[in-house]
Amino acid sequence: MNSAKHSTLSWALTGFICVFFLTLLDQITKLLAIEQLKEQESFVLIKGVLELSYLENRGMAFGLLQGKIPYFIVMCLLFFAAVLYVFIKVPKNRYYAPLMTVLFVLLSGALGNFIDRVFRGYVVDFIYFCLIDFPTFNLADIYVVCGGILLLLFVCFLYRDDRDFDFLKPGRN
Repeated sequence: MNSAKHSTLSWALTGFICVFFLTLLDQITKLLAIEQLKEQESFVLIKGVLELSYLENRGMAFGLLQGKIPYFIVMCLLFFAAVLYVFIKVPKNRYYAPLMTVLFVLLSGALGNFIDRVFRGYVVDFIYFCLIDFPTFNLADIYVVCGGILLLLFVCFLYRDDRDFDFLKPGRN
């Protein structure tokens, strides 16, 4: 096997393992929330700060677009295709490892909530930061938000050279 194929296979395996375990952790916590929190009072972790409280979210962040499951499914599929495209095109070297790690985390978050929408018809949320009355969320949401912030920081401060994303241009290998 040549080194380019080996490198791609190594990156793919690393990405698969990362996405698998992060998504599995998200799904396990959601199952625990269903089993332990559904139809129960909130479980206070830190009084006045953090609670576990079961919520079925049929929309997206902040309850927007309620009941638009087909829309979310299409958007997720497009996102999955975009991540696959970037994975195929990105040079498999250390310079792009942070970018790929963030994409794997974002993919895990999107996949975790995608699974909920397809198989349950809603997303299970259970973490409530009551100190600031923040909307209830889950691990997949944390992956998406943290991954999105890191991606923005990477694009602004790490991958600033105009040539850093040349690999995405059509016709480039």
